[in-house]
Amino acid sequence: MEFVKMHGLGNDFIVVAGERELPEGASGLAVQLCDRHFGIGADGLVYILPSDRADFRMRIMNPDGSEAEQCGNAIRCVAKYVYDRGLISKDTVTIETLGAGVQQLQIAAEGGKAAKVRVDMGEPILNGLAVPTTIDLNPVIGHPIAAEGRTFHFTAVSMGNPHCVIFVDDAVSFDLHKWGPLLETHPLFPRKTNVEFVTVASRTHAVMRVWERGAGPTLACGTGACATLVASVLGGLTDRTATVSLAGGDLLIEWSEEDNHVYMTGPAAEVFTGTLA
Repeated sequence: MEFVKMHGLGNDFIVVAGERELPEGASGLAVQLCDRHFGIGADGLVYILPSDRADFRMRIMNPDGSEAEQCGNAIRCVAKYVYDRGLISKDTVTIETLGAGVQQLQIAAEGGKAAKVRVDMGEPILNGLAVPTTIDLNPVIGHPIAAEGRTFHFTAVSMGNPHCVIFVDDAVSFDLHKWGPLLETHPLFPRKTNVEFVTVASRTHAVMRVWERGAGPTLACGTGACATLVASVLGGLTDRTATVSLAGGDLLIEWSEEDNHVYMTGPAAEVFTGTLA
């Protein structure tokens, strides 16, 4: 099996193309290959597949073997993969995702290679039951959530996958490893959740750290950055366009008033290619 190792701001993936469908055993293979000691090492195993609805279809397996509905960093890597290899001859590409439908991406190239990708991430889902949470509110803003004697307040957003956004005084030094797994599996989230801890620096800048569902701490999360901006706007904390700084770098996020869509712009990079015996 040939693969390409890629990353978006350090959120890294094993990218595989050429299959017609998601292979049997993809879940177990993801657990094996994403292991950073006994495998290739990655935050996810990504398959680029044919689509009847778009130019390509993307399926993402998490390191724990579960499947992610969507991933903003992975979809930028897929766009770079197909553009750099001449699988498309245009600077726009549509990619079908499991949880967010068909998304359109605009590619900015340098030297014939994709350098940055702007993704139409679609409309945020704010209905609590649809995110999903067990909370019958629309939207869910500043809702209390208790774990091990501490109460946080979160905003629930789905970008095709669920997010729990919590504002804290210092996201960089926050104890992600303690609170991330407790909130990921909290009973309020029937399908678990991604958890973002956010500090707003200004009207146009937020700092975020993430605990990803099924993956743990990662250097970046594109859907999480989108959810962060949406939650910040709903809370009156930022403008509708802002830079979200993650451990691996910055993403520009826009929540359009015209079409209610969220747009994400950021880089994707290829690290190496390989063959798995």
